[in-house]
Amino acid sequence: MSYLIKIMLKPRLTSIMTLLVFFSCKNDKVADTIFINGIIWTANQEFPVAEAMAIHSDTIMAIGDSMKIQILKGSSTQIIDLKNKFVTPGFIDTHVHLLMGGNSLLSVQLRNADTKKEFIKRIKEHAITLKPEQWILEGNWDHTLWGGELPSKEWIDEFTNENPTAVYRMDGHMILANSAALKIAGIDKNTSEIENGEIVRDKNGEPTGILKSEAMNLVLNKIPELNALQKNDAINKAQQYLLSNGVTSIHDVDSLGGLEVLKKMHEINTLNIRVYSADPLHDWSISAKNERLDNKYLKNGLLKGFMDGSLGSHTAAFSESYADRLDDKGLMIAKRDSILSWIRHAALNDFQVTVHAIGDEANHQLLNIYEEIIDANKMEDLRFRIEHAQHLRKSDIKRFSNLNVIASMQPYHAIDDGRWAEKLIGPKRIKTTYAFKSLLDVNTKLVFGSDWPVAPASPILGMYAAVTRKTLDGLNPYGWVPEQKISIEQSLYAYTKDAAYSSYDEDNLGSLDIGKLADFVILSDDLTKINSDKIKDVKVLSTYVGGKQVYKITN
Repeated sequence: MSYLIKIMLKPRLTSIMTLLVFFSCKNDKVADTIFINGIIWTANQEFPVAEAMAIHSDTIMAIGDSMKIQILKGSSTQIIDLKNKFVTPGFIDTHVHLLMGGNSLLSVQLRNADTKKEFIKRIKEHAITLKPEQWILEGNWDHTLWGGELPSKEWIDEFTNENPTAVYRMDGHMILANSAALKIAGIDKNTSEIENGEIVRDKNGEPTGILKSEAMNLVLNKIPELNALQKNDAINKAQQYLLSNGVTSIHDVDSLGGLEVLKKMHEINTLNIRVYSADPLHDWSISAKNERLDNKYLKNGLLKGFMDGSLGSHTAAFSESYADRLDDKGLMIAKRDSILSWIRHAALNDFQVTVHAIGDEANHQLLNIYEEIIDANKMEDLRFRIEHAQHLRKSDIKRFSNLNVIASMQPYHAIDDGRWAEKLIGPKRIKTTYAFKSLLDVNTKLVFGSDWPVAPASPILGMYAAVTRKTLDGLNPYGWVPEQKISIEQSLYAYTKDAAYSSYDEDNLGSLDIGKLADFVILSDDLTKINSDKIKDVKVLSTYVGGKQVYKITN
């Protein structure tokens, strides 16, 4: 016997919404858990706020009024009083480097080293803890914090001679290698220059240890691959960190061999975060032969490529020269014909494609390639993505929506790069840098991520950045390029419903709706009500994935 239960939302929540819930007594389908007395931001524009939610197994079975939803209560149903706390759908981070991020938590921490002395000190202290021949990796340093001088191998050789070192600049497009690593890679004064990369040299022609873009691979390809246990440790560390930030789903944009470990974790029920795993675009033919995964926790089918490098390393490709280097327009990492061929074949083989593009020339050329493929093949719902979409020509902004190209952006970068970007590209080009509002104004699908470990994997900090655009140095109290600020609601959509769309997951994730997976976050404050300056202080109290609590704050 089935009953139709009508749960009416209170007038203060909505004036029009009547929620229909089907409940079968015959199979005793009652709620496992009911959450009451909350401020539940649903990401559903038809009923944006509710106060209660019922969960059965891993799925939302009802959402609405606290009193009336309790008709779904059974003898074993757990009732949780939210005590007026703010609830959102689980955050989706659309750009994470999972293994790199996990390793960064286990390696030397250079992200906030703000002096040359501190940079050296941290590497020295980390080297002491290692065995001989163990590599020092990750790091994610930022030379702008100590005035802009690039580090060199001489800074660290004295105490890393037994530990090959290859530590990334924060953007991932430049590394510092010590002499031990350079020797392993066979890099010396006589090494030829690398196409689409640079071996930085001193006045005598000797490598300084700084390698940019494709030149990095001379060293990176010599690093021993992590074994399964090391990968497992890194991924476990990463998922704990992500869940503590309210992130319930990620798009891992370079699996680095972690997919097999993730599959094993899923098999033994230790994978608590949902992963959309990407493979290299140029290897599309290999990926086409591999197993396709598509379960609730783990799927693949995303291919990622590169157009150019990064702004901070002067490897982002621009149509005009850098403001501080008039003979430099950056560089393209791949040839246009190659990218075009890879994307066309990937799309024809039912892969989703996303490509890294930062400079305005890289974005322009990539949009041209996407348009050519769309026009030639007449395929529908490709959902091409551009990762970063950082610096755009004004004339290209409308093309995102015209072509249904998703702008996958990382808002924290705006308040970080905003400290120094104008020095590199001048006052005109920054007007369409991290152009969140301009893209939304033309109905572009805008989705947010972190680029972790390049930036913190904190959607709270990402939303603070998108809403305030206050740079980390405190020098832009009204926001850096303030006309590109967006609202907190727009930022929430970029981390939830629209992010789910960007991976074809809108039927299961991204909003708190009946029948969708019960992924949600309980926060300390109502993001829609507090002063924008306070957004960064909001705490993640609990994170739920599939109705199961996977994180709870301890202090």
